[in-house]
Amino acid sequence: MLLVVGRIGKPHGIRGEVTVEVRTDEPEARFTPGAVLRTDPGVVPSEPGAWRVPAELTVESARWHQGRLLVVFAGVADRNVAEALRNTLLSVDSGEVAPPEDPEEFHDHQLVGLAVVTPSGERLGEVARIDHAPASDLLVLRRPEGRTALIPFVKAIVPEVDLVGGRVVVDPPGGLLDL
Repeated sequence: MLLVVGRIGKPHGIRGEVTVEVRTDEPEARFTPGAVLRTDPGVVPSEPGAWRVPAELTVESARWHQGRLLVVFAGVADRNVAEALRNTLLSVDSGEVAPPEDPEEFHDHQLVGLAVVTPSGERLGEVARIDHAPASDLLVLRRPEGRTALIPFVKAIVPEVDLVGGRVVVDPPGGLLDL
């Protein structure tokens, strides 16, 4: 499974450097020189002979500037090529990502698809995705009837995550799943 770790933004300067919207908790590990990232082009050029985004980009250098990550990729030597990279998603294979050391911490891809059950075992649905909100992460629950519900990913409501058993135990307060 591919995990998106960033999205290329606008060029910075004239030597091929680009801004990157970071979508990972570990940017220093993902954007280290020599790291190879898979790409999902945002825009495919329509003109014959136009520069095409390669399937992979190799990080040549990365630095922080005014709160933004600036990256130079191998083979991207000028602003025109950097502009062609705009909106490209950067991904890594989930198999290359080490599991968190903290047993109470999980990567999104570990949770997506798990069954969601009550403490008594009643099936509520499955985790469709994780939304990262300012106050807490939210489990987006896909209900059996097709609608979704948001569940705050806090210990009081989600007392157990059983990765081996493929389930998340949720003890929702009254009315939470009716919103």
